[in-house]
Formats: sequence, C-alpha cells, structure tokens
Amino acid sequence: MTRASGSYAKPGLLAALLIGTAGIPVAALAQAPAALPAMPVAAPEPVRSIRSLNVTGNERLEAETVRSYIDLVAGESYDRERLDRALKQLYDSELFADVQIRDDGDGNITIDVRENPVINRVLIEGAKRIKEDKIREEIKVAPRQIFTRSKTRTDVGRILELYRRGGRFAASVEPKIIQLEQNRVDLVFEISEGPKSKVRQINILGNEQYSDGKIRKEMATQQSRWYKMFSSNDTYDPDRLAFDQQKLRQFYLTEGYADFRVVSSVAELTPDRRDFIVTYVIEEGERYKFGDVDLTSQIRDIKAEDFKKLLQIEKGDWYNAKKVEDTIDGLTETVGLLGYAFADVRPNFSRDKDKREMNLTFVINEVPRVYVESVSINGNTRTRDEVIRREFRLAEGDAFNSIKVKRSRDRIQSLGFFQEKLEVQQRPGTAPDKVALQVDVEEKPTGSLQLSAGFSSLERFILSFSIEERNFRGRAQQLRLSANISSYSKSVEVGFTEPYLFGRNIALGFDVFRRDFSSFRFGVDNQRDTTYQQTTTGFQVRTGFPVTEYWSMSARYGLSLDNVTLDPTLYFTPPTADGECDPLKAGRFLCDALGKYTTSSIGYSVIFDNLDNRLRPTRGHRFIFNQDFAGLGGNVKYLRTRANYDTYFNLGSGFVVNVGGEAGNIFGFGGEEVRLTDRFFLGEPRMRGFGIRGVGPRVVRKPRLGGTDDLVSEDRNTWVDDAIGGQNYYLGRIELQIPLGASGAELGLRPSAFVDVGGLWKAPTPILIDQPTTTTTVTNPDGSTSTFTTPGFKEFYLGDSASPRVSVGVGVSWNSPFGPFRFDISKALKKVEGDDTQVFQFNVGTQF
Repeated sequence: MTRASGSYAKPGLLAALLIGTAGIPVAALAQAPAALPAMPVAAPEPVRSIRSLNVTGNERLEAETVRSYIDLVAGESYDRERLDRALKQLYDSELFADVQIRDDGDGNITIDVRENPVINRVLIEGAKRIKEDKIREEIKVAPRQIFTRSKTRTDVGRILELYRRGGRFAASVEPKIIQLEQNRVDLVFEISEGPKSKVRQINILGNEQYSDGKIRKEMATQQSRWYKMFSSNDTYDPDRLAFDQQKLRQFYLTEGYADFRVVSSVAELTPDRRDFIVTYVIEEGERYKFGDVDLTSQIRDIKAEDFKKLLQIEKGDWYNAKKVEDTIDGLTETVGLLGYAFADVRPNFSRDKDKREMNLTFVINEVPRVYVESVSINGNTRTRDEVIRREFRLAEGDAFNSIKVKRSRDRIQSLGFFQEKLEVQQRPGTAPDKVALQVDVEEKPTGSLQLSAGFSSLERFILSFSIEERNFRGRAQQLRLSANISSYSKSVEVGFTEPYLFGRNIALGFDVFRRDFSSFRFGVDNQRDTTYQQTTTGFQVRTGFPVTEYWSMSARYGLSLDNVTLDPTLYFTPPTADGECDPLKAGRFLCDALGKYTTSSIGYSVIFDNLDNRLRPTRGHRFIFNQDFAGLGGNVKYLRTRANYDTYFNLGSGFVVNVGGEAGNIFGFGGEEVRLTDRFFLGEPRMRGFGIRGVGPRVVRKPRLGGTDDLVSEDRNTWVDDAIGGQNYYLGRIELQIPLGASGAELGLRPSAFVDVGGLWKAPTPILIDQPTTTTTVTNPDGSTSTFTTPGFKEFYLGDSASPRVSVGVGVSWNSPFGPFRFDISKALKKVEGDDTQVFQFNVGTQF
C-alpha cells in the first residue's frame, strides 16, 4: 500500500526482499547453501496494470470529476512515480484538503479525498477607516466558491496593499474560518487597521545653497506635527515621495541649477513600525544663467523674426526650466492657431561651463502629419457614447491636433459626470502615421436628492428640498425640481433642459416657477420690519447654440405675473383692505410700487467661455453679455443690460486667482419708470463687507428729537432704512483661492482672500416726507383733558453715488450636507453716507 498525505514512507527491507523473490517457494530458500553475507540489492519495481480506480470520500464532486484531474486510467500500467504525480495533480486542483492513494498490490487503486469546504459567507470585521465596499473590491473569493488557502493569502495581500496605499503600514489582516455543517465555512477577515503611518522626519543631505526648511516647503509631503491635524500630506505615500523628487528637480531647475539630480531617496520604517523617516541625497551642481537666446524656423511660411517677441527669456536671467516650457507651449499654440497643427518646437541647449551660461535656440520644425485612427471610450456605464463623443473636437480621420485634444479633455471634464483628473490617452495606431485616442472615464453620481435646513444672516431660517438629475437617461439632459422656504421667501420651480435637440447642437429648455417674497427694511434697533410682499408666477422658454468653439448665443422668452401688496393693518389708513396706502406709514415710494403687473420679455445672451472646468475653473476666461426687453404686451416696459467677465489664473501649488467684474443698466421707456422690484440691489452676499442691500440709494427716516432747533437723531439704531435700488451698478473682485490639502478638499472646504469694489446709483428721485412732531389734546368724559404727542420724522435720500465702495476680507466655502455654506469676515475700507456695513456674513442654501 502506498499512503500519501503530503509525504511518503519508503518500503522496508522485508518488503523489498519479498518483492525481489516473488514466485520462489520459501522451502527452496531454506535449502540454499550458505553464502557469505552480502549487501542487499533492491530489485527493480515491477510494472503493474491498473485493474480498478475507485474514489471515496467525495461529497459534492462526482468520482469521474476527481479522476479527470489525474492521468491514471484503468488498464494502463503504473508505478510509484505515476502515483506520486497523481497525488500532486489532485493537490494542485485546490479542491481537496487531504488526499490519500491506496494500492492493494493487485492493481486496485483507491483514491480517498477530503474536499475543501464551500464558502458560505465572506465577512469583514474591524474595517473603520476604509469603507467595507472598497475592501470587498479587493477580495476575489466569494460565497459558493471553494475555499483555498492560496486564494485567501492573496486576498490578505490585496487588503494590506489597500491599507498601505492609505498610509497604514501597521495594518494587519488575519483570516479565520468558522466551520459549518455540510462542509461549509464562513470566511472572516479580521482587520487591525492600526494608526496611519506618518512621515516623522525628512532629512536632506547634500544641500548647500538652500536650507532644509526651504527645500521641505517645496515638497508635497510634510513632516508630521501635532498642529497639522487637518492635513493628510504628512502620511506616508510612496507615490507622493516619487512626486516629491519631481518637485525637487522642478524647484532647482527653476532656480538655475541645470545639473541638479536626486542621488537617492530612502524611506525607513521607525523601530516602533509606526512612522517613516525619509532621507534624500541630492547634488545641486553649478548655477547657470541664460546665454544667447535665439529662434529659428524650418517651416517656410513662418518667419522666425515675427515670433521672437514671444520669447520671454532674456540673456543674463537665471536659468529657469519653467520659462523654457512656457515658451515652448506658447510658440506651439500660436503656430497651431495659424494652421500648423503639426509644428514641433524643440529647444537646443548649448552649455558653457566656463561662463556658466546656457545658450538656447528654439527650433520650429514641421513633423510628419498624423491622423486619428480611432476614438474609443471606456468606463461609461451610464452616460451614452454620443454624449462624450460630441465633446471631442477630433473625429476619426481628422488630422491630429494636440490643442484640440486638450480642448476635448476640458469639455468632457466640464460635463461634471466623471472623475476630476481625466486624460485623453494617445496610443500608436496600426500605421506610423496613425494615432488612437482613448479616454477612460469613471462615472460619478450626477443625481442629487437634498433636504436641508439651515440659518443665514441673509434669509434667517431656511428649509430646502431639491431633486436634480444632471445626466437624465444618460443623455446629459437636466431635470430639476426645487422648493425653498425661509423667513422671507418661498419658491417652487421645475426645469428641464435638452442640450442637443434632435441630435443637433441646439439646447432647448423651460422653467416654470412660483415665488413669494417678503421684503423688509431695517427699523429701530436694526430690527427687520416686513414691508411689501411680492408674488410672482411665470415661465420661461430658452434656447442656445454655439457660434464658434468658444462663442455661443442664447435666447429666451418669459412671461410672469406679479402682485405687490402691503399689510393693510400696518400701512393703510384706515387699517383695512378697503383703506389706502398711507405714505406717512409706508413711505411714498412703497405706495407707488403696489399693484398687479404683467411682464412679457424677450432676451438674448452672448457668451465667450474657454474655462478649463465650468464647475471649478483654474484657468481661462468667461464673458457674458445679456439684454432683456420687456414690453411685448403686459404693462411693464424696460430694457435691462448686464455684462459679466471672469478670468482665472493658476499660480501653481493649488493657488488660483479670480479677477472678475460685472455691470448693469436698466431704464424704462414709454413714459414708464423702472419699478422698485425691477431695479438692481447691491450688498450681501454679492458685495462682502456691506449689509443686505447695504450699498446704493436709500430713503432713511430719522426721528425728530424735539426742541426749538427741531433736531433729528443721528443714532442709526433709531432710523428706518429703506433701500430703493438703482438703475446702474458695477462690481469688481479679486479673489485668491487657497489650497487646504487633500483632507480639506475631501471635506469640500475652499478658503479664499478677496477684495471687492462696487457701486450702485441712479434711482427715480423719491418724494421725501418732512413730518413735524404734533401734539393733540383730547377731552375725557370726566371733563379732564389728555395730551398726546406724535413724534415727527424727516426723510433723507442717501447713497445715490457712483463712487466706488471697497472692502477686503477672507472667507471659506463649504459644500456641506446641508447645502452650500459660505462664511466671510470682511472690512469696508471705503463707503459713502448711508451705506450699511457688516463684518461677519454667513449663508447656507439659496440666496436672493
């Protein structure tokens, strides 16, 4: 019998002798003459035939299935080597926990197996820092599969690698099995996550010109310190360390050290196995300046002299590789815009080590034409192919153009349907003059269902419900339904937009809305007193189409019904619905605004937009010019014009500067003045540092103090302040967006510093009221008299000035679960009489 369970026992001497003397009677051996002792020699093992091949111990697997994994067949000859090989084959199948092969010596072979159990469930315990769904993506074993130790060990390695990528090198995973009936098991991965592995220290060796601290500031990885609790840049990440080497090289190459190199980079685990110590060994080399800078062209129609003004490098400047790259990009783009999409700009360097100068010649070459062979899109599980393809500026068969590839990437990114860092890959085609474009996308949620409550300094209490889908049916259609209620407004709105009507690049959409707005003014002690209520019901139909790659136009028609009312118990005399608006209570300008109005308007917009990302731009420009004409029916007539411009500059390291401005004008015609509700208002939140409607024309009612001089109060807390808006305004801003690290970005936090400049002026001159203090004497029933004094007031018209108001401050935006949140601290540096300033501002949700 041959028994196998991972090792084999050799036959004894007696067994060898019996096999070697098979067929000789034992009596004959006894009669043999004595001989000198000799070393036994094992006779060759006889070759036998397999008479039967039986399988025992199998539960789920058929016997024939077990036999199919080995090369033993009944009727064939076998020896020990073939039995050994069969044993190994069965273990290699990973279907069995134990295997024994028995041979009775007559060719009857029995294979006794114990099957590996079937996995009933795969459980994960101890995972807190990484979501369980993320871990399950790394686990390849699954329920109803056969349990094997090798696959389990592989999955353990995958989980550990996932934790290492997250900076947790102290994590450990212990797989355990729980035996169940019917040869089933539950597989449990017990995870001990451990703390995040930090970078405890960064050592720099070989630096002579710059201090360790200066060099560390150029790195993405930072040393772990207690005050960096909100930063994730101090965690150990091998990919980030590789990026840091590029950052070091970039830093030195922009400072003139053309020979700089990183000799080595070593990360060592600390003795407690919690953190890492990273050591860089560098060679700075000599510092160079730019020598002679020239430009030549190998393209006949491009004269080098015409392009030399684009060279931003001068002799004597310190060598800067970034300037060289920017010059190449500028030349390539300019030449490409002239129709030479296949121009190749290359720098030729000539180093003068004695003078420590880098002579540089830019050469404009024309490379062979390359054509787009195919455009493939992968990963779009929901978005239809045509939605992505129509954003490509290149199609199969077009001449390859790197500028158009870059533009295609920006347009796809601006859809907002896919991951942040999206790239269009260029792969070799089937011929040297062909290239295949491929974009791998990762879909992200485009629908939102939001129910939020909040509080803001603008609208006080806010309750908001909205449901929106920006990629409806995977066709990039936009569908939204929203309802908002606050202390001063209520609104319901339904909207739909089809971006490509009938497959053509024409957008068509509509909005239906109902808005109830309660205006207010600031009264005594800065309390908000509700003034007029405006109810608006209407709809708008809109369309848009591109004119060129960056220019587009849109048109719209809107019809709305307005009803402006005042509370008769507060502002009417007598205080009933049948009374009349009392200017002494409400102000003449509010009485004039009451009534029902129908506004029928048509408008258009001209738009230029080359932003790299419409949702969160870092470079590019956007210009919008709007005009709306009201008077196609209805009883409201005006022409409103607005212009808006924004430009963004990427300063690197996550810093982005936004310079923007807007202006507007509205005027009535046909003998109509511009209504109070149609004018422009300026202040919080658009112009920070000033209160709600805190800038521009206003009527201030100051109480009289009495006395012979008939003085009025100069205490603002005793005034009644009504902003009446203006017909002209402008607003400019400069804002620096400050990076907050990966952890801040994950939370949706974006701090910034800003300067705002604006002005609002020109309103219809109001009729002001000068009400003296009056005394009334009343005779009581008992014959006595009572005297009542009604304090007087005087109205002043303030703030109607085009003079710029200036404010500076800092703020932070947060895309919170309750809606967009903005908090600002700002200081008004320049204002005019009547303006209302405000230092702290915060807003959540919708704004008006």
